[in-house]
Amino acid sequence: MKTKITTLTIALFGWIVFNSNTKPTPDNLNGNISISGAFALYPITVKWAEEFRKIHPNVKIDISAGGAGKGITDVLSKVTDIGLVSRDLNIAEVKKGAFPIAVTKDAVIPTTSSSNPFLSQLKERGIKKDEFNNIFITGKIRSWNQLGFKSAAPIHVYTRSDAAGAAETWAKYFGKKQEDLLGVAVYGDPGLATAVKKDPSAIGFNNIVYIYDSKTKRATNGVSVLPIDLNKNGKIDPEENFYDTVDDLIAAIAAGKYPSPPARDLYFVTNGRPQNPIVVEFTKWVLTEGQKYVHEAGYINLPQDKLTVELGRLGTGAGIK
Repeated sequence: MKTKITTLTIALFGWIVFNSNTKPTPDNLNGNISISGAFALYPITVKWAEEFRKIHPNVKIDISAGGAGKGITDVLSKVTDIGLVSRDLNIAEVKKGAFPIAVTKDAVIPTTSSSNPFLSQLKERGIKKDEFNNIFITGKIRSWNQLGFKSAAPIHVYTRSDAAGAAETWAKYFGKKQEDLLGVAVYGDPGLATAVKKDPSAIGFNNIVYIYDSKTKRATNGVSVLPIDLNKNGKIDPEENFYDTVDDLIAAIAAGKYPSPPARDLYFVTNGRPQNPIVVEFTKWVLTEGQKYVHEAGYINLPQDKLTVELGRLGTGAGIK
């Protein structure tokens, strides 16, 4: 008696053989990570979490943005496992146990509305550091004619209302603190970008990812960059003109052409050196495999030697892949 072998039988037999010879690799990483803090780090941290969970699906990662100040407060009070911080830590925070690990880099960029009537001239001549200082700190410059334009219209200055790494870093550019910044205080990076976008007479500042469009790579969200006249000669020379695309800006920051501050490292902060294996594994992954997502997300990769140092501080002997 002949046996009739159908296509379905062959397929079923092949499935049984395959599954009898292959065993799924168990994932022993299981648990939760809670994260809060800087708006600057929020987008890339969400991306990192998504990619990490593809490898470790049993790990749940909760992330919320609320400013660097919230990140520090939450982690030191043990509300969260990781605080996202977009500024250097102060001595008091370190004494309380704040343990920073640098994970990437970005910069705070001065901005105006894309509907600013002087935008084309501003892009050609830029604004000097001392002029920004007199806009944001001393208040000596209050109108556009004080910047050389034929208009007595007031400059509307915007800053952050929350304890923000961006505001602290922008103030540090002038040797000051966030509380020294003048202007209408707005909550969060998205809020500040929206306020500047809606006001043709606005001057503000934002982190890179809230200025440039992730697809076009250009500042096409209604917010435009105000170039800094670094050599103070009254015009933006070719070597100062690196704001056209986010890739141009990232390259300039990496090369040290853009001042630091307002360029700065961004940190994962824990309460003491992390002991939770899940937090350690996630942070280690961010410093190794996770770095391949940094540039495409609009951030700047840390040098390999710095990543190695941060891995060492984390207490792992792993090398950079």
